[in-house]
Amino acid sequence: MRVLTTSLAGLAFASSALMAAAPAWAQQALVPAQSEILFVSKQMGVPVEGRFKKFDAQVAFDPAKPATSKIAFTVDTGSATLGVKESDAELPKAVWFNVPKFPQATFQSTAIKATGPGKYDVAGKLSIKGATQDVTVPVTLTQSGNITTATGAFGIKRLAFKIGENEWADTSMVADDVQVKFKLALTGVGKL
Repeated sequence: MRVLTTSLAGLAFASSALMAAAPAWAQQALVPAQSEILFVSKQMGVPVEGRFKKFDAQVAFDPAKPATSKIAFTVDTGSATLGVKESDAELPKAVWFNVPKFPQATFQSTAIKATGPGKYDVAGKLSIKGATQDVTVPVTLTQSGNITTATGAFGIKRLAFKIGENEWADTSMVADDVQVKFKLALTGVGKL
């Protein structure tokens, strides 16, 4: 029993030493209450804005070494809302997000490079409804106190991800182009 206690104490000490040696940027966290992911499409030529209410991010970003940084997102596709009860009831169905089969959309960074002060291009793989596409997302970072806010927007083609199949594949009703906009508040990011 004493050997086990000594081993556990040694393990706890080693873990504490490793955590103390880890850079501050390795302990970043998303602040959901100050974050949002929106999507804008056109229905019969009229812009319609929706949002995802549930998402999470895993961020290990070092402003001094963006190339060594990693970013991953998971979005609960069942949390998509257009703010209209009838439309919201349709979004989880097979022709749209098919939530029972594909409950999450994901993004995993593959490369991050600085493009100017507080500006970065984040390349990665976006997976929605079983389809994966390479995307490059321009991101702007700003800091206020201990909060770093990442903002940006990028376009996708909804039909490339099979969002809106069958009769909804007609782009005269719902446009193929969708703009994704985000504002993500993070704690633990080093000084820009």
